Amino acid sequence: MCGIVGIRRFDGAPVEAGLLQAMLGQLQHRGPDGQGIVCEGSTGLGHVRLAILDPNGSAQPMRSANGRAVITFNGEVFHHEELRRSLLARGVTLRTRGDTEALLETLRLDGPSGLEAVNGQFAFGFHDPDTGALFVGRDRLGILPLYYAEGPDFFAFASEIKALLPALGAPSLDEHAVEDYLIYRSVPPPRTLFRGIRKLTPGTVLHIRADGRVREQRYWSLPAQPTQPMLQGDAALAALEQQLERSVAARMVADVPVGTCLSGGLDSSLITALAQRRPGAGKVATFAAGFGDPRHDELPFARLVSDALGTDHHEVVVTPTDFAQQWSKLSWHRDGPISEPGDIALFRLAQHARQHVKVLLSGEGSDELFGGYPKHRADRLLRPLAWIPDFVRVPAFRALEQWLPAGREKARIAARVLAARTPAERMQAWFAPFTWYERARLRRGFGGMRAPRHWDEARGDHLRRMLYVDCHGWLADNLLERGDRMAMAASVELRPPFLDHELVELAFRIDSRLKIRGGSGKWILRRIAARHLPQPILERPKVGFRAPLDAWFRGGLRDFARDHLLARTGFVATWLDRRMIEQLLDGHERGRHNDEARIWTLLGLEVFWRTCLRPARVTSSSLQNEVCLQAQ
Repeated sequence: MCGIVGIRRFDGAPVEAGLLQAMLGQLQHRGPDGQGIVCEGSTGLGHVRLAILDPNGSAQPMRSANGRAVITFNGEVFHHEELRRSLLARGVTLRTRGDTEALLETLRLDGPSGLEAVNGQFAFGFHDPDTGALFVGRDRLGILPLYYAEGPDFFAFASEIKALLPALGAPSLDEHAVEDYLIYRSVPPPRTLFRGIRKLTPGTVLHIRADGRVREQRYWSLPAQPTQPMLQGDAALAALEQQLERSVAARMVADVPVGTCLSGGLDSSLITALAQRRPGAGKVATFAAGFGDPRHDELPFARLVSDALGTDHHEVVVTPTDFAQQWSKLSWHRDGPISEPGDIALFRLAQHARQHVKVLLSGEGSDELFGGYPKHRADRLLRPLAWIPDFVRVPAFRALEQWLPAGREKARIAARVLAARTPAERMQAWFAPFTWYERARLRRGFGGMRAPRHWDEARGDHLRRMLYVDCHGWLADNLLERGDRMAMAASVELRPPFLDHELVELAFRIDSRLKIRGGSGKWILRRIAARHLPQPILERPKVGFRAPLDAWFRGGLRDFARDHLLARTGFVATWLDRRMIEQLLDGHERGRHNDEARIWTLLGLEVFWRTCLRPARVTSSSLQNEVCLQAQ
């Protein structure tokens, strides 16, 4: 993966090369292997490169064979050889071995409609001075990011928000987006936490005209309702296994070493098994992260899988000190709050992996496609209670949630969900750090209906609708954003095979009864994995990147949390209800409740504000100096 930037001026003035260089200066971590800029009058494109395919060629921004059109491209086109053969048959001259040229010529000939034939993870800016066309686009699932800003006389885009700031000036907070963050631990598109900066929706292209008009075109969307008969039985099993094998094989193609993230869970273990069994693959390098807490330690399971498959295994242990020292740095990399403890673990894993590989395969997307979260099974059990009239159910379960003691966290989560006011809000509440009534206490004006529209769009059975919502929110705006930023902070490319769009479309055609069966999620995946993995891996419950935050916020991170959340000059303590935050911290420290998720969410917001918004301007070099001082 790489980093891209671009500007189009609407006043006829030329784009300054120095401005593009300043924007690229914020993205050096995304492209340590080279950089370039192209200025065509009022349009300019820039690129920093992490060389994965054709490392000695394919420099960017790249011009087309006719010397006119130009592209800046971040990502991979996994079937680029097929595209190249098609282009050659159409008489196109190709000068490189890479995928960038294949995408460039496809867009030159077919425009955005050519994306329908592109299988990959990508973001790009394309300009053709002959037609005046400038369009920017993002892959179907949102694996790679793209942000943009519009002014009265310009349009600018970039892979990360910080790269837009040289064109915009000092950043400011979009206060309307703060409640989104308190609901989702991220901000859904098109909004971001930065005023005036927007996030491009996945599967979308923007057309930017020379006169300043911008048109949005959606070229792909997840099927909201079944359009074909649902796949059943052995046919579904065979189709899924074949598609997954193809997806893993395609993502192993690179001119640099490729490894896998290996947590010891079902998803990463199955990806690793399929990668290891490819002909001529040799020993796949695997990388695991742990937290040194036996309650949540997945390292023994990762070792079990590695031993069974014969991989070249590596491990890293994450400590509370890592959290305190890395938090500001990684907030800068994410352009937002560190929404999950797993963000920091993934960075440390990628940092360690960078000594051995440039590309990592990961297991993101499996839970959202095949019903892997406990909520997918639990919601079905709670649905009869959801029929209780709102005026009885909402206050009753709100009171129950407050009454339940520590140690009853599953019951407490269920009560929080049942205190939701609508079915759509119930879907939101499963992962929401703060309920609607907690948000109402945190700040006046908060707590209104902000349920996701995707629940009302989706059709099919209940599980299918839940998965549709998960793919549009939790997956795209939280997990994939985390994966891109934390891996690229260490200059590593992350590829999730489960999110091949053909596999995703197939998954939404598989009968839900093959996803959850007998109280077990991802049933069909377990059938496939049984052919490749040790039995203990198939039977173990889902854990995820689970840090022991409950203990850390009573121990090694206690003072860190209090100092940040109760500071008289801080954002959280002055903009939100300080008394509620004190009660939250006190209750957690006394063991009354386990409020680690809410403390973490507020801490993420505070560290983000201090890192990215309180200073007049934050740069990579100044932040690195600050982090070094904190670590001393």
